Amino acid sequence: MIDLIDYLGEHLAYRYHHLLRGSDIRMNSKIAVVTGASRGIGRAVAERLGTDGARVIVNYHSDAVAAKDAVAAVERAGGRATAVRADVRDATQLSSLVKAAVTEYGGLDVLVSNTGMARPTSLADATDEDLERHFAINTRPVFRALKEAALHMRHGGRVVVISSGATVVAHPGAGLYAASKAAAEQLARAAAHELGPRGITVNSVLPGATRTDALQAQMPADVAASIRSQTPLGRLGEPADIASVVAFLVSDEGAWINGQTIHASGGLF
Repeated sequence: MIDLIDYLGEHLAYRYHHLLRGSDIRMNSKIAVVTGASRGIGRAVAERLGTDGARVIVNYHSDAVAAKDAVAAVERAGGRATAVRADVRDATQLSSLVKAAVTEYGGLDVLVSNTGMARPTSLADATDEDLERHFAINTRPVFRALKEAALHMRHGGRVVVISSGATVVAHPGAGLYAASKAAAEQLARAAAHELGPRGITVNSVLPGATRTDALQAQMPADVAASIRSQTPLGRLGEPADIASVVAFLVSDEGAWINGQTIHASGGLF
């Protein structure tokens, strides 16, 4: 009887210790690829998943210094990360990025597609080249990422597509951006049905106005103040807010959420 009590005490202490550490149990040894991870939301996602115990592949396009900083941030938080350069607009490079995870690290469990660009243009002034550019950056990489997930992701994997609140709140000049992001969301929904039988979930996350370097460089102070006043929580989002949503979706606790579009805007939309 004493031995049983001792065993239960040790077992409960072990469980309590790991609960305090958050999601180490959920993400331990998982291999995660995060595209566009050298800055902003992508970097926050990479840091969070690394902190939660995943081995993170930090994808970047051109800024090797920023990618190195992102890797260092993950490692300072106790995680493991590797920076891999790839232009995800290029099908061959994206395929090589995913295959690197499979061949060098043993598999692919999590894929977060976080690429995008917006160039405000009215429909009257927009050209075919403008349309192609938005879809080349905001849609095609998502299509290719989902294709790679279908080919290489292990049973029970997780895919998250970072979309935009522009798909639900219309703004003048944002038509091409919204259309290209909405197309990516529909691809994610289709993939959720196709990959579901393998236990793979696919979801989209729609951030509200989030305080990234890019947003702060482009958004006038009066517009930011207006958005804060319209947001029930009274502030702009932080990249870490979006990363927390992604971390839940890719965890074991998020296993029953599939084919959904999650609004992460503090109530703005």
